[in-house]
Amino acid sequence: MDTIVQPRKRVQPIINGDYRLQDIPMFKKLSEDEMLRVELNSVVKNYNKRAVIYREGSRHSGLYFVLKGIVKVYKIGGNGKQQILKFAQKGDVIGYRSLLTNELACTSAKAYEETILYHVPQQIVMELFQQNWGFTHETMKFMCKELKESNMFITDIAQKSVRERAAEMLLILKDEFGIDSYNTLQITITREDLANMVGTVTESLIRVMSEFRNEKLLELPGRKIVFRDIAKLKAIANI
Repeated sequence: MDTIVQPRKRVQPIINGDYRLQDIPMFKKLSEDEMLRVELNSVVKNYNKRAVIYREGSRHSGLYFVLKGIVKVYKIGGNGKQQILKFAQKGDVIGYRSLLTNELACTSAKAYEETILYHVPQQIVMELFQQNWGFTHETMKFMCKELKESNMFITDIAQKSVRERAAEMLLILKDEFGIDSYNTLQITITREDLANMVGTVTESLIRVMSEFRNEKLLELPGRKIVFRDIAKLKAIANI
């Protein structure tokens, strides 16, 4: 099937040398011609910190791939409180569920820091799904991973205490964003946002974090989180 999307100016696949579109697993499966078609019909978008990328209830026009930065993906509850579903980072895709089901966006997304996204139009995405099994398979693997994480979160909410969930979330963030040579978590996250990820109120999260500090499991200089006893955190998290 030939694309009928009008081509735009070709974008550079390398952004400031930080990340290439070809480094994203699903794009590794594209042929040279398919990659060229994606580049000709897609755009790079830059977002300042706290800029809204899309809102719940809006209509997606394509998929967003994170080339640089961090994106907060969340839902707003009936009481106006945020429930953070994930922090997307380079290599992640956001906005796929609503696009594939042709529904309004079921989440909101906001840049957590200076962020660069690659926007691929819906028609190009659907053509790739129809023509390239490798692309489709890698996308399915990504969606299954997120579904597994969602199922685990639902189980944790039902069966684990706030203390256990907080320890587990800290370990998840460590695995996803890494730590430096001083064991400092490589994402600066507010206590409110961490509470929203754990599924509790900020006051409860602060109390648990203070317990972890007093037990010498963490150090908490400012907004930084420094790991001091990962083994004990794992024991608390029951993982």
